[in-house]
Order: sequence, then structure tokens, then C-alpha cells
Amino acid sequence: MVYSASSATAVLEGGDPLAVLKRQVLYAGLGLVAFRLLSRATPAQLRRIGPVAVGIAGVLLVAVLMPGFGVVVNGARRWLAIGPIQVQPSEIAKLALALWIAQAIARSPRRLTERGGLIPFAGLTALLAALVLIEPDLGTAVTMCVMAGAMLLVAGAPVRRLALIAGGALLLAGFAVAASPYQRERVHTFLDPWSKATGAGFQTVQAEIAIGSGGPVGRGLGNGIQKNNYLPEAATDMIAANIGEELGLVGLLALMAGYATFGVAGYRIALRARDIHQRTLAAGITTLIVVQAAVNLGTVLGVVPVTGVPLPFVSAGGSNLVVFLSAVGILVNIGRRGRASRPSALRDASADRGRGDGRPRDARAGGGKRAAGARG
Repeated sequence: MVYSASSATAVLEGGDPLAVLKRQVLYAGLGLVAFRLLSRATPAQLRRIGPVAVGIAGVLLVAVLMPGFGVVVNGARRWLAIGPIQVQPSEIAKLALALWIAQAIARSPRRLTERGGLIPFAGLTALLAALVLIEPDLGTAVTMCVMAGAMLLVAGAPVRRLALIAGGALLLAGFAVAASPYQRERVHTFLDPWSKATGAGFQTVQAEIAIGSGGPVGRGLGNGIQKNNYLPEAATDMIAANIGEELGLVGLLALMAGYATFGVAGYRIALRARDIHQRTLAAGITTLIVVQAAVNLGTVLGVVPVTGVPLPFVSAGGSNLVVFLSAVGILVNIGRRGRASRPSALRDASADRGRGDGRPRDARAGGGKRAAGARG
């Protein structure tokens, strides 16, 4: 789909139709290397990564806002240029925050229920989200907050306190939107995109046209029209609209089913995790990916304001693909360890039941027989 959405525009502009695809293949290769490494990391290594990752993400989020460092695209300063490569710090920050929250919870689970115990988690999440909002990137900031809330909920934080924090976050988000002309324009456009069909609402209108013209089964792979300089960001943020035009309602439903299946599998891994660190981390990663997919699809379908977040694993873009493949590597790691711990426990239980008396084995060397002999 990346090739389909990007090649036509490249041909019309006299460029290489394979350029975006080649970059995407390179990013996929880097992401798979990270996937492999993180899928084999030990739990201790994953815990140590958290504080370091958050520190790096914070520095990059500050750097992207500094003149001369950040790259401005469509009025947003979200990228750092490192030679020919552009890095999006907000993507790194999402996974870094998940790693930090999981290890902080594991160090002291009881403090979540203590007075003031949620302050470090809420404070760091708010700080990173605020830096992302300044770029501005409301969609990513919201995704980070939802992910953090889900992790704290899974870890056993009081629901009432989480609700109060969520209410405060929504209030602050409302003020942030009201204070930002960029975000205000997006909200106004969302309410009535067709009133600004040739201006701020152009992207939303063209996405609706693309999906509507696709019908039940689409125009056919590669036969879309909107991607030919009509639909902005056809290969990135709006790639789902291109899928709807070329593969129709069937293609969009298959895409949604894929994310739903991913969500079910991810939360099952969280439920089977061996300890609170792995459980909260698996829940956070799954929530992050599913919520971002929902926000992107909601944007394309016109049910939420345009946010500028990419579609996980599908949109063209290096930072998002590498980070999310890294996140899935961690998820596979947790799932493998969770599965590995279950058979041994089941074998022990079966052995105890097989003795017929329902009593556990003697923990001392030699087992029950040797202990009986000693008593004799």
C-alpha cells in the first residue's frame, strides 16, 4: 500500500517511484533487527532500559523544539534531521514512557495505593505530553496519556484517583486546544470540513471522497485516483483512505480486524505474564498500538479531528515503524516467557495430584521417602 500510494505522485513529479518503498524496506530491516534483539532481552535488561530511554526521549523532545534543530512540516515541528534521516522523537517517547512506567511500578507496586503515589507517574507523563503538545501533536499526546492510564489501571492503581487525573488532563487538553490556533483550526474543521473543502478541510474531504468512491470492494489495488495529488499524505497519515478506495469496505474491515486481533493477542499476553513488570508493559504496548490505530482510522473516517498520527505498521515513515517493531519484540519476549512458565507449573500440579493425597512434595532433599526414613 505504501508503494501504491507513493509511486503515482513520484511519477507525476518526475521522481523515483520506488523511492518511498526503498526507504520503508530499510526502516523495516532496522525495525526487525531491533525486534530480534528485544525479543531475546532478559527482564532485567528491559528494566534497565526504561530510565535511559526516557532520558534520551526527553532530550530529543526538547531538541526538536529548538530553532535550527527541529524540522517544520505542515506547520508542526516534530522531526529532527540527522543527515538524510529524519527522526520523530515523539515516537521514541511513547515506548520510552511505557518502559519507564513498567519498571517504576515493579520497584514498588504498593505505592500506587498510597497518598501521592501516582504523582511521579502523572508528572512524567504530563511533562512528555506537554513537550509533544508544543510541537504541536495532540494525537500523540493523547495516545501517551491513555497508555499510561491503562498501565496504572492494570497495576492496581485506585480507579477514583485515575479518574480525577484523567479529568484534569482533559481540562488541560481543552485549554491547550483553545490556546493554539493550529489546534483550534483543526477542531473547527472537524465539525464542518465541507465548509472549508478547499482550505483547512481539504484533507478530510478528500479522504471521505476516496473511501466513498471505493465502494464495497474498491477500485482495485493500484487503481486509486485520490492519491494522484488529490489526497494529502496519502502514503503516511491518510493511507487508510487509499486502502478504502483501492480495496473498498472489505479492505478496511480486514484492516480493523487485524488490529482487533492484535489487541486480543496482546492483552492475553498481559494476562499470562509472569510478574507485574511484564504484565503492565505488555498492557501498555498493546494499548499504545491499538489506540493509535483507532485514532488514525477515526481521523480518516472523519469521526475525530485530524491529528497527524500514522497508522501502525502500515503508514510510510521510519520512526514509527522501527519503534513499533521494537515494541512488538518486547511483547513477543513477554509472551514467550509467560508461555514457558505455565507448563512447569502445570507439571508440578499434575505430579502432586498423581500422588493421590493432594499434599505438596517435601521441599527437603530426597523428597518424602527420605524424610519418612529419617522419621523412622
